[in-house]
Amino acid sequence: MAPQLEFVCTLVVKLGPAHELGACASGTRRIIPIVGGSASGPRLQGRVLGIGADWQTVDSQGVARLDARYAIETDDGAIIEVQSQGMRHMAPEVARRFDRAEPVAPAEYYMRTAIRFDTGHAGYAWMAKSLFIAIGGKAGATVTLAVHRVG
Repeated sequence: MAPQLEFVCTLVVKLGPAHELGACASGTRRIIPIVGGSASGPRLQGRVLGIGADWQTVDSQGVARLDARYAIETDDGAIIEVQSQGMRHMAPEVARRFDRAEPVAPAEYYMRTAIRFDTGHAGYAWMAKSLFIAIGGKAGATVTLAVHRVG
């Protein structure tokens, strides 16, 4: 059997300036504030609240380990917690362009996340009972994720 994927929404997550921790035992660390954004799709619509961050670690192989936690306020007033863990990596020549903030198409690198949602709102209880995956990309200070429920 193969899992089925159901498109839930597109998350557009706006980022603030990174806080660089530097080279740590686990890799190069940074904390990137999440300052806003949106959720739009057939099963989730709302805004990303400016109350989270992505705690990133880049290892010696150039793999960015993504660990983001933030919240969405839906159009009908629910607050939904988002926990997103994933990775981003790319070829060295693409990484040099990415680091110089040059345009890099998401198809030129790998960025995937596993997402868990949680809320006390009855209308979104289904989200706490499912697993989600997302494929995405970053352009400037914006991350875009296409979120799918694993069925």
